[in-house]
Amino acid sequence: MSLIRWPDESDLFGQMERRLEQMNRDMGSLWSSIRPFSSISHVGVFPPMNIYDDGEGYVARAELPGVDPKDIDITVTGDTLTIRGKREIKQINGQNSYHRRERKSGEFKRAFSLPNRVDSNKVSAISKNGILEIYLPRAEESKQRKIEIKTK
Repeated sequence: MSLIRWPDESDLFGQMERRLEQMNRDMGSLWSSIRPFSSISHVGVFPPMNIYDDGEGYVARAELPGVDPKDIDITVTGDTLTIRGKREIKQINGQNSYHRRERKSGEFKRAFSLPNRVDSNKVSAISKNGILEIYLPRAEESKQRKIEIKTK
């Protein structure tokens, strides 16, 4: 029977840390090659969004700094919200080079399934200071109703 020799703890944790760093580098380059805006957030999505239920419907907030509202297209079909657009960043003089370039430009698309159907005729949106807020009221057939119990 042979004895398995384990490395000392400091070496073991160092190896784990190096492997995690390598995986992060590998995954970062993978996301960069298959998804636009991969350096904007941790999971490679743009724009970052929050969606919450306010009791009467849903409110979606998207961070869209530098995006002209005219370049955004919002559609609602049944229970699906789709946001499409493009962000263009003005190019600098061709003689200059970047020291760091993290802001991406190009087209984006996000689609979300909501828990209930919304009334697409009453959807509204407003953009202020780079935040797009979309109000999505529930469709009447999706609203909760209280049922009265009759007694005999």
